[in-house]
Amino acid sequence: MLFGRIKNKMDEKVLDILKEKIQCYFKEDGSHGFDHTQRVYNLAVELAKEKKDIDLGVIKMAALLHDIARMREVEGEDICHAEEGSKMAEDLLKEANVPEEKISKVVDAIKVHRYSKGLEPESKEAEILQDADRLDALGAICIARVFGYGGMKGRPLYRADMPPKKVYIGEDSTTAINHFYEKIFKIKPETFKTKVAQTIARERYKFIEEFVERFIKEWEGKL
Repeated sequence: MLFGRIKNKMDEKVLDILKEKIQCYFKEDGSHGFDHTQRVYNLAVELAKEKKDIDLGVIKMAALLHDIARMREVEGEDICHAEEGSKMAEDLLKEANVPEEKISKVVDAIKVHRYSKGLEPESKEAEILQDADRLDALGAICIARVFGYGGMKGRPLYRADMPPKKVYIGEDSTTAINHFYEKIFKIKPETFKTKVAQTIARERYKFIEEFVERFIKEWEGKL
């Protein structure tokens, strides 16, 4: 028990160091700024309560570092932010003298957190990170992000003459509403790994469905 407390204190010290070091990797872009990382971190900690025999330190470190290469990708670098972020995370953790076994788990979790790449998590910690990241793509925050990003890109809110594309490629949704059909509605609750995440995802998914249905009805002036 004493060893466990010491280990947890070491993890928390590393986390404090990392929180300071990674601020330079984020911009407040309204989509994947540090606020997204904080939400994923908090969600991951909550989801971890469902699991036994997991390393909470690994989950916290992976959640904190999972998007440190995201802005580079957004700004046009030809990288996969999950793959590049795992390399950056490895360097940061080595600098912080984190044990190699723990580093390996964090790196693996970050590599596979991007569900759209089709990579399957091989550890409970990786499952939790992926679920937490995907949960933040659903619900009220999701709606705000879609419209905020669409406004920044100058996209119309909705056009009846612009149907959603069957295949989503990158960031090319033609309208804000189309983005829900082309990407968000493909995040099916049953594809989440943990039971708690599936429950939360179902509620958030339904919330978005009801919002989009109401939006189109009001847009068309229907009662």
